[in-house]
Amino acid sequence: MPTDVIMIAGYFRYKDGVMPNVLALGVVLLGYPIGVALLMVPSWFAYVIGFPLVVLTLTWSAYFIHEFAHHAIFKSAKANTRWGTLMSWINGSCYARFEDLRRKHMRHHVERADVITFDVQGFLRAHPVLLKLVLALEWLYIPAVELLMHVVVMVLPFRRGAPAAKRWRMIAIVTVRVTAFAVFAWYAPFGWLLYCVAYLVFITILRFADCFQHTYDAYPIADDTPIPSDKIRDRAYEQCNTYSNVVGIESRILNMLWLNFGFHNAHHERPAMPWHQLPAFHRKQLGDRCPQVIPVRELLLSFHRHRVRRVMAQDYGEVLSPGQQGRADGFLGAVGVSFLTAV
Repeated sequence: MPTDVIMIAGYFRYKDGVMPNVLALGVVLLGYPIGVALLMVPSWFAYVIGFPLVVLTLTWSAYFIHEFAHHAIFKSAKANTRWGTLMSWINGSCYARFEDLRRKHMRHHVERADVITFDVQGFLRAHPVLLKLVLALEWLYIPAVELLMHVVVMVLPFRRGAPAAKRWRMIAIVTVRVTAFAVFAWYAPFGWLLYCVAYLVFITILRFADCFQHTYDAYPIADDTPIPSDKIRDRAYEQCNTYSNVVGIESRILNMLWLNFGFHNAHHERPAMPWHQLPAFHRKQLGDRCPQVIPVRELLLSFHRHRVRRVMAQDYGEVLSPGQQGRADGFLGAVGVSFLTAV
């Protein structure tokens, strides 16, 4: 093996992760600018290639943030943080610090609950006009709740008592990104519009994955206050309230749309296991007939039917036992639990 390859391999946490991660990260780092450049070319051929390439690279950059948060790619915590920060600049989650994104997500694993740092339901109840607007947009399949949470992340540094350093950091980030998108819109307005649609598709992919992976309790807690000790949340509780929303156990290419994130029971069983090992681990440890598997095809109707109701629902609904007719019909799902927002 060449010396330079050995040196590169030394940075990765898992030996079998060198090639898949180099290839996947290469797709993100090269594919994203190429996709954006293609959207700037006034050609339908370029649009047909550029649009899905932007959607894919935005999606993979998000799930790589999740991988870096678990330190599943590199040995060094600093390397994972740097790369996680880079991915956040690609997909627009950079308004929150990577360390904050990681801290919020780790609470989800440690406390076995959805700790929501912004009470979106309480906020919407206090603003009925905005609530009507959000529900209307959600009916139109526009992910208004997630977009609202991104706005909240941007606004919070300007609240009274917030450190000045956070305000200046936010001003700098907004200035850079707004300038870049303004230039994009001026140079290629139709391509910019396609990029906006691609971004909404990307957010919808993430929220579909997040929507049906847990029936945890959700707690709006803005600080480090522990969740209530009102029930036993052990490993058994974790697995019974976690679901694997895969396209199919053997659908290797399609499950790669979100970097095997659908194998969620496997992920919660081994949180530091990298994305490329999850399918084999699921097949070996959980089996093809794992009762927690709900294929995507069974969730699409619920995603459509409950898209408005889930915004203000008090729980995530009910999942029936395997084999029962309409097993996932009452699975309302979660909203506003994205790991890309932390306040």
